[in-house]
Amino acid sequence: MSSIPLPLAASLALAAALSTTVAHAAPDTYALPEPTAQFRPAPDAAHAAGFQAAQEACMTCHSADYIAMQPPKKGQAFWDAEVTKMIKVYRAPIAEEQAKAIAAYLGATY
Repeated sequence: MSSIPLPLAASLALAAALSTTVAHAAPDTYALPEPTAQFRPAPDAAHAAGFQAAQEACMTCHSADYIAMQPPKKGQAFWDAEVTKMIKVYRAPIAEEQAKAIAAYLGATY
């Protein structure tokens, strides 16, 4: 009488068990809290367009908290580099004119 080798028998038994007990998991869904952080208002009318552009462009990917967590008073060059990074590295769909307005607003406000 021939017998099935033990590793093969174990594999066959496992395959049979798995084929009869396949569970289909439903995708997880999460209810996110409403954002409470807001961008600081523009310090003057000259930066109002940048404030509006930041509301529209930046908050599609992250909250205003991300901006507020950055080191304070880093200056215009810092914010120019940050906005450029968002566009080039993270592929943020921000037009050049919008990017300049956002960086100017952030530099003046944060």
